[in-house]
Amino acid sequence: MTEPGAKPTLTVLISSHNRVGLLKRTLRYLNEARRPAGWNIDVLVAANACTDGTHAMLDRYVLDAPVAPAEPALLRLRWVAEPHVGKSFALNCAIPLLTSGLVSFVDDDHRVDIAYLESVCRAAERYPDADILCGRILPDWDGSEPSWVHDEGPYRIYPLPVPRYDLGDRPLASPHEVTTPGGGNLVLRTALFDRVGDFSVAYGPVGRGLGGAEDHQWVLRAIASGAKVQYVPDIVQYHYVDPERLKTAYVVRKAYERSASAVRVGGAADDQAIIPAYMIRKAAEYSFAVLASVGPHQRRFHLVRLAASLGEIKGRLRARMDEPRVKRA
Repeated sequence: MTEPGAKPTLTVLISSHNRVGLLKRTLRYLNEARRPAGWNIDVLVAANACTDGTHAMLDRYVLDAPVAPAEPALLRLRWVAEPHVGKSFALNCAIPLLTSGLVSFVDDDHRVDIAYLESVCRAAERYPDADILCGRILPDWDGSEPSWVHDEGPYRIYPLPVPRYDLGDRPLASPHEVTTPGGGNLVLRTALFDRVGDFSVAYGPVGRGLGGAEDHQWVLRAIASGAKVQYVPDIVQYHYVDPERLKTAYVVRKAYERSASAVRVGGAADDQAIIPAYMIRKAAEYSFAVLASVGPHQRRFHLVRLAASLGEIKGRLRARMDEPRVKRA
């Protein structure tokens, strides 16, 4: 809780693994964002098993910040090295270092909107009863992307391999009743960690792996503990569009791992078969659809749906494997 008369505080938390170029870009946009009056803001970076010059770049930032000629000066930055590869390990390493009343999460491949910092702090003041604020994540399209990513026809690829979270232009209480927000654009009351705990190391990406759901699973735990969630459309981040993510092989692998993570987080009901018949049937139907596809649009669509259905089976099996550990806990 903020001391009477003291400025409220916000820490921007970034986890980064071997993406020094994108991390520098993320920090640049944070520093270009307008600063809200009456707030103290700093940045905390968890450098996760980095071997690409990230440490040296962060050291230079810390040295340059006090003498930076820019007005306003660079945001104050602290950083910590977490040698155990895995995003959840990096976040958990940073949590004990948080001293602010509010923490916002920015991925190292995001750029924040020019009004991002103002919008976060204004929302924290406007919704004092909200434990979790979530905003929009939009693909950072630049016109070089292939046309199929904008296709809204029968062979539309959904969800795209570039994260998107957008519930419209109006604030919304309890947005998780529509769809649970991920961690790319979350803002939390820091005290919530005392109630919910750390991120599960059983989930989340490891290195450049395509797994995830550590943030999704944490938010579900927070909601189960009674946390209130508020969607704030003015809090905007843009996700970098890596051209490699738009190649068919990546899109297929991402669909597989995304579905596996989502089903695993949902758990496995005891009264169902190890692999429900509908999952097997769906995978078989999409297998035949791939063989019968005509043209690249149909083939890409059916390959992605097949990968997603196989990912559901993987997630189901992993959820079954998790059951003994969950029951012991």
